Amino acid sequence: MSEDFYSVLGVSRDADEDEIKRAFREKAAEYHPDVSDDPNAEEKFKQARKAKEVLLDDEKRRMYDQLGHDRFQEAEKHGATGGGAGGRRGADPFGGAGGMGDIFEQFFGGGGSRSGPQQGADLKTRLTIDLEDAFEGVTKQLTVTRPERCPDCDGSGHPPDANARTCSACNGQGQQTTVRQTPLGRVQQSQTCPQCGGEGTIYSETCSNCRGDGRVRNEATLEVEIPAGIRSGQTLRMDREGAPGENGGPNGDLLVEIEVEESDTFERDGDDLHYDLAISFPQAVFGDTVEVPTPDGAAEMEIPAGTQSGERFRLRGKGMPRLQRRGRGNLYVTVQIVTPETLNEEQREALEAFAEAGGEEIDVEQGFFEKLKRSF
Repeated sequence: MSEDFYSVLGVSRDADEDEIKRAFREKAAEYHPDVSDDPNAEEKFKQARKAKEVLLDDEKRRMYDQLGHDRFQEAEKHGATGGGAGGRRGADPFGGAGGMGDIFEQFFGGGGSRSGPQQGADLKTRLTIDLEDAFEGVTKQLTVTRPERCPDCDGSGHPPDANARTCSACNGQGQQTTVRQTPLGRVQQSQTCPQCGGEGTIYSETCSNCRGDGRVRNEATLEVEIPAGIRSGQTLRMDREGAPGENGGPNGDLLVEIEVEESDTFERDGDDLHYDLAISFPQAVFGDTVEVPTPDGAAEMEIPAGTQSGERFRLRGKGMPRLQRRGRGNLYVTVQIVTPETLNEEQREALEAFAEAGGEEIDVEQGFFEKLKRSF
């Protein structure tokens, strides 16, 4: 059994409208795909949104409490839950349109009313950006091929002047009823009429553009706002840019999954960045002021005297912007002492003198720097 809607929002079964709205806002702030790092954030956000939709609709909530979670979900699959956004207070839970009466009609026969407006399906696509775009936040264009309402017939599937007649297979009901024998007796079950597709009407012509489907596939170029600080795997939602709805319902949404390319300069860890800086042996010994690249330009960093290879320094606030929050992450700089592959005579003599002054016996022919490397 899946988690019920009260548990999803973390409210009691007698929670009022304000409690439900407040609980949903908290869940949205925690699991919205644009801000959450939870790998299941999108699914949890959808569950919370669905729970709010049902529990804020008086009629649906009454049916949900009567049927239980799983039976309500099954009834909803068959379009038997009815109700509208905002709910109708005081509706008859067993007799009103879209109430419990409709559930029994769906499963055990009855009037067979056709489904009302339904929202279109959500569509998904992916957009790849570089780290600079993720740092600054940009507006990007993307092209998607998606189903759209046919412009010639406005989604009806037939020309406006087509002749209409009542479907003879269902007598205009849009549904057909079958009777079967069960251990509990004869049971009637209704299903969408296959001849008219549930419309109850047959038309003399079909639209030549969409061939009666009411939809065509078109290429659309859209602009999407990329917020600063976005990470790979996070999803942006573009409202009403998805598939068209049915029976006059609204379009679905377009979900844009963002992929941030790896940088040649930085390694990203959440809001923090990492950078490897090569320094010379004298810089490590004596210390120095060096320039370090950051996403918005070079910054100065102090190398203290006696720095060891592999030592890491932090530059506060020089990392990535924090998505929908103030401030930025940090830039961590790891220094690596680079040993030169060739030396001139003066350099060689100086280093030999350095080694001798430290009491080291160096076989120059075997390579002073091979030993120096091993010491680090």
